[in-house]
Amino acid sequence: MDSLSQAALGAAIGVAVMGRRTKPWKAALVGALAGTLPDLDSFYDHGDPISNMVFHRAKSHALFWQTLASLPIAALTTAALHDWRHFKPWWLTIWLALVTHALLDWTTVYGTQLGLPFTDTPFGLGSMFIIDPAYTVPLLIGIGVALSLRNTRGWRWNVAGLVISTAYLGWSALAQHHTTNVAEENLRAQGHQVERLLVTPAPLTTVLWRIVAITPQGYLEGYYSLLDRDRTIAFDNFPRGTDLYAQLRGNPYVETIARFSRGFFKMSERDGRAVITDLRMGMEPRYTFNFDVALRQSPTFAPLVPPTRHSDRLDAQSGLPWLWRRALGEKLPPPR
Repeated sequence: MDSLSQAALGAAIGVAVMGRRTKPWKAALVGALAGTLPDLDSFYDHGDPISNMVFHRAKSHALFWQTLASLPIAALTTAALHDWRHFKPWWLTIWLALVTHALLDWTTVYGTQLGLPFTDTPFGLGSMFIIDPAYTVPLLIGIGVALSLRNTRGWRWNVAGLVISTAYLGWSALAQHHTTNVAEENLRAQGHQVERLLVTPAPLTTVLWRIVAITPQGYLEGYYSLLDRDRTIAFDNFPRGTDLYAQLRGNPYVETIARFSRGFFKMSERDGRAVITDLRMGMEPRYTFNFDVALRQSPTFAPLVPPTRHSDRLDAQSGLPWLWRRALGEKLPPPR
């Protein structure tokens, strides 16, 4: 999730755990800092853009390492605050802020390596978009009231914000499950042979959902709104570049993205460069993660070391009006 949501979650946890043991602003500040701490890994350069993508949300987001790190971080915090008598609740605050950061990231589609050092599998439920005001606003309201009132009533507002935001996470998982069932019904009825299915929310909402289905012929993309009048989904079919992938099997960068994306990728050639694209983040034909991985030296390709990244983002001027109208149930074709 975005940094504001992570900071708000950490701050709300700090106020909830510390209660009247310390000033609300102090608990909120420590919680917010701890809640954003795991994302400091994004400032570390691993040498190439693909490694930077894969190793983000890795060790700093692993529950085992976070648990180990919470003790010295809590010790430094209590020492800085001169508040050793409340060491245990500060430790609980730090630990909860760290692990809930990782678990919140797990609800997105990116891929969070929660199980390190035991497994490097990237986990991603994909039930939340990286930015969703419906999740963040209740937390901010609860924290704001708690900091303003600074009493038991304010603490209850903060807890209410945590309960509402957590309930929203549950709602998003249920909406994803429902949409998955609808998508599977449509794919079967339309005679598609599906190898992998991805169902994720469109930006800023859990009302409109994007469906990507990998097939032997390529991949399908469709959209379904919970406000649609019927359950019919129109899918567009796109080539996946399987022939190009066959030529570049063994390229370490290609294999890394193929694994990290859990098979949701496509390959294409642009201006003599082989490009691998993560299909999970973006919409056809604009995606956040595109990597040039090889140069054509006819008839073969030479690895491009290091690879280069470029993004093709949909501009807000054309994307937001479509998003709003499609979420409300108007079956418009997506902007291409």
